[in-house]
Amino acid sequence: MTQLTTSRLRLEPYADAHLDALNALNADPEVYRFLSGKPETREETLAIIERVKARWIEIGYSWWAFIERDSGELVGAGCLQNLRREATPLPDPACPMEIGWRLRRERWGRGLATEAAVAIADFAFATRHPDELFAVCIPENAASASVMLRLGMQPEGLQRWYGKDLATYRISAAAWRANASAREAKPAR
Repeated sequence: MTQLTTSRLRLEPYADAHLDALNALNADPEVYRFLSGKPETREETLAIIERVKARWIEIGYSWWAFIERDSGELVGAGCLQNLRREATPLPDPACPMEIGWRLRRERWGRGLATEAAVAIADFAFATRHPDELFAVCIPENAASASVMLRLGMQPEGLQRWYGKDLATYRISAAAWRANASAREAKPAR
């Protein structure tokens, strides 16, 4: 399982030790407003951690907990996974790869999502070698869409993922590499 590091974050694959903090994140109705709309129970978070640990072993990528390096606190979570057309628990390996993220409310607006997403996309393109990466959000989620645009992703309009019509963004491996020097020259937002 791969740990990633950014200037402010350590991205750790989900582990049992993350249960309480992940559940606090995933049980926040404001955090989940643009996701499922339904906060998670502790039992649901535990089941997700178990599925994620198995996926790391099986395919070599999945979800990370975002640990703030200065405080040691879990401040968010993000993924590299395959999209799925329907709202099923397991990603579909036949679908494109996606990156995704969520943060604790008090960490919104500090550039942490972009910082983590860059690390995840770098990992994806360097180790999994997809031709492209996607990111999706409900159309009303302007904050996530802004992160996608800051990453250099291009809007693809509404597409059907997770059983919903979602705003879909993509970036090719070639565009990611071409934008790498520009990203390195700018501070994360």
